Order: sequence, then structure tokens, then C-alpha cells
Amino acid sequence: MILENVRIFQPYRSFNQNQKYAVEIEGEQIKKIHSSPYEGKEETINGDGKVLCSSFNDSHMHFLRYGLLKKELDLTEVTSWKEMKVLIENHYSELEQYDWVYGKGFNDDQFEDIDHLLTADDLNEIQVNAYMYFMHQDGHECVISEKAIELLKKEEDFKKEPEEFKEKNADGQWNGRFKDTAVHYIKRHFWGRSTEDAKEALRKAAPKLSEHGVTSFHTDDINFIGSYDRLWNAYTELEEEGDLPFDVHLHHYIFNINDLREYLNNNQKRSGEGTKQVKVGAVKIFLDGTQRLYTAAMRNPYPVEPSKAGLLVYTQAQLNGIVRTAGENGMQVAMHAIGDKAVEQAVTALEQPSATTGALRHRIIHAQTLAPDLIDRLRRLKPYIETQPSFLLEEWDKKQNWSPDELLPYCDPFRSLQKDHIPLTLSSDLPIGALNPWVTIFAAVNRTDLNGKPEGGWMPQEKLTVEEAFIGFTKTPAALEYREGNKGMIESGYQADFILLDRHPQEVDPADLAQIEVLETWHRGKRVYKNDDIS
Repeated sequence: MILENVRIFQPYRSFNQNQKYAVEIEGEQIKKIHSSPYEGKEETINGDGKVLCSSFNDSHMHFLRYGLLKKELDLTEVTSWKEMKVLIENHYSELEQYDWVYGKGFNDDQFEDIDHLLTADDLNEIQVNAYMYFMHQDGHECVISEKAIELLKKEEDFKKEPEEFKEKNADGQWNGRFKDTAVHYIKRHFWGRSTEDAKEALRKAAPKLSEHGVTSFHTDDINFIGSYDRLWNAYTELEEEGDLPFDVHLHHYIFNINDLREYLNNNQKRSGEGTKQVKVGAVKIFLDGTQRLYTAAMRNPYPVEPSKAGLLVYTQAQLNGIVRTAGENGMQVAMHAIGDKAVEQAVTALEQPSATTGALRHRIIHAQTLAPDLIDRLRRLKPYIETQPSFLLEEWDKKQNWSPDELLPYCDPFRSLQKDHIPLTLSSDLPIGALNPWVTIFAAVNRTDLNGKPEGGWMPQEKLTVEEAFIGFTKTPAALEYREGNKGMIESGYQADFILLDRHPQEVDPADLAQIEVLETWHRGKRVYKNDDIS
């Protein structure tokens, strides 16, 4: 098959921006790129002069969580406690019938009808004798009911979670509000969805990814199903049924080294191994919390909360042992590290020779606060840094609350990392960040919100070019999969994953990058999305 009469956007390749091409597809690969008009005998499809480029590979998301928002109770649009209660009561018509009442995506920071954040006491207004769990919009905080607290108190392993992640009332008792790894523990241990539940949620969410040109992603889902085996089965069964229009790497989030050893003992597959479309991803490790809650581990106190500097979940010795064991057993590690103290801990662990960081291509997620010494160590070590530029849309004016003035130039320093050849990927952290990759690219290139504030961009010296940002969403994530030689580019012999756009990214004003539209999405040589508004 020949897709002809298209322009090609491929950064740093010799495609003429004004020339038309014909892309020959054989099976799941790009066979050859011809000049247009095509004069051979193969069947052709007219691309009508549209722009063809690689489709997107999102290196960090929580896809099952996003799918469950589509399937289960979604609280992301709730603006008041009253509205939240009505939604819950309408969704669960008779609360007593359900083992658990849960919802996701609330943000009580913005509720105007209560003057405090929700606790278990507030949930009593819904139902006293129910197990209830509600997750905050950013996934780092939750509130549970008093009955659920009683269940949690019986969990011996929960005592190992940091006390700072367990809020207490004036009497020193848990008030139902939990943070960071304590949230993850509750999700993992209190209920587990079936493989069929997961498949239904994934089916509901899949069209949205295709609509935005995403054909590959790396996802941390285990906490939303409770079992890596059930998670694996959900994705691979969809693949067998022909309902998986993307390639997937499934991370395995662990709490401690025993979780890692259990996986290694019970599973033969290692990072990068699996079926054609579903592969084992990285070992996911949380090193700290989040800056919004002042739990991200910082080397300096928070300017607006001088008594707080966050905390590390592990000692250096504990983390070294986890990373060393992963490295010796062929497993990538992906470490959540937002604060500079957490990044420093991650770098120290990755510097161990037994970690084999270069060969396994370990990664640090977020790395939102750095410093000259850390950038220098990263330059020499070169782990992959997974960034989420769309966070800047809402956080640029809060950075001074979290970092001292002298460190602000090293917050989300995309240009500095790029300059030092530190591998950089762009990602969404779906459902927290922007699903649309062009919004993420807009944020990386402009470093403003969608209204253009601040004028000129926040820390403008750290802007990326549109070409650099695009590569961070296509070619570089393919390298995390050890597939930079046959995926993530428009070249002969590469996997036929591509999109058609309504305009050429290099002809768009940077302020309009978020307005670029995906007209068609192709995965492994098959069209999986077409905009119904075009002919």
C-alpha cells in the first residue's frame, strides 16, 4: 500500500518541507519512501497534501486509572462538597449494597462551601457504615471513611509506610486523609478489580489515545487492579481479541525489595520482553511525594513552609539494594523523584556499577527540581529523564513557593538537560497532565500557560525547540524500549506508526502549537483513527 501526496515532518532528516512524498507500507513496516506522485503499480491512498509524522509514544501515564475514570465515578468536574455528595449518592443508589464506595478526581482545595479539606468525619454525611475511598485529582492524596480506617488498622504492613503520609486529628488519631505511598498501599491492598473490569475500562479509554495520535505508552497500573498477573492478562487478552490499538509497556510498582524478589521469583519475563504489543516495563519506585503537599524531598526547606522539607521513602542503603537487584536481573527501574534530595538519592543508586544504568536505560520520573551539581552528575551518568511539561501550565507561578530563588532556574530545566545530552522524554502522567501531546509540546516550547502567561515564558532560557520536543515524544521513548533502530521515526524498516496532521509543526506559530489537530492515526500499518470531520 502507498500513502502518497503527503509532506513529511521528521526533525533533523533531509525531507524537503515543501516536497510531496509517497510512503510505502508493507505489513507493519515502512518499506520505502518515494517521491510523489508515485508511478509504480501498488495500490495508493491519496494523502491530500497532509503532513505525515511519527505517532506519539507517551513514556509515563496511568492508563487503567484513566480508563476507570471513564467507567466508574468521575469527580474531576466537582466544584463543591455538596455537589460531590449528590454525585456519589446518585451513582450508588443504595450504598449498603456495595462492598466499597469509591470515586476519583476530586479537588477539595477548590471547594467553596467548606473551609477545610475533607476527612472521615465529613464522609459520615454520606453513610456511616460504608467502606469509602476517594482519590484526589493528582493521585497523591485520598480520603477514606471511618469504617475503612478500621480495616486499615489491621494491616501490619501499613505500619511501615511513613507516618508523615498519615494525617492525624487533634487526638492523634488518623483522620482519614492519606498521602503518597500510603495512598498507593490502600489502592493495592483493599480491593482488586477483575481482568474483565480492567478490559472494559481500557476499551472505553482506547479511542481517546488514538484520537490524539498516541500509539505507544508506558503505564503504571498495578495499584488499580491489585495483581500484575491480572493486569498482564487484561492487556494481552485485548491484544488477542484485536482490541489493542497501541504498544504497551507495563510497569511493576513495588513497595520494597521483597516485592521485587517476589516478581523475579514468579515471573520469567524481564524489561522489554513479552508479546508483540505488550511488554514488561520497569520496576516503579516512589522515592518521595509531591510539592503540592510539601512531601517531595528537598535539600532546602519549602519557602512558604520553612518547617518542611519533604521526606525520602527509603534510606540510601535500601534504595541501593533495590536498584542493584533490579540491575543484576535485567529489570529497568523508573524512580519517581520530584525534589532535588530525591533526585540526588536516585543518582547515587544509579551510579552503582551493578545497576548497569547505561545498558538497561534506567529512568528518573519528573526530576522537577535540580541544581548544577545534579545536572553535572546526570551528564556523566545519562539516565533517561521523564518530564511532564504540561504541569507548567498550572504550576509555573507556584514554583517560588517550593524552591529557593537561587534554584528556580533549575526547575524543569529542559534546555539544560538537552544541552548536556541527557536523554529526555516528554509524557503526560495521564490522567494528571494533558492527554493531548501537542499541549505538552506547547508547554515545553513556550513555558507559559495556554493564555500566554507569563509573557515570554517562565525561565525562558529552558525552552525546547519544537523539533526537540517532538523527538522527546517519539524517537527517545523508543530507545527506552531498546527499539531506536526500528521505531519512532519515518524511515525505511521502521514500524509503521504515524499520524496525519492538519498543518506542519514548523510552519505554526509557537503560540498555536496546542491547536494542531490529528486527522488520522496509524498503528502497525493499520488506520486506527480518522477525524470524522474530514473527507
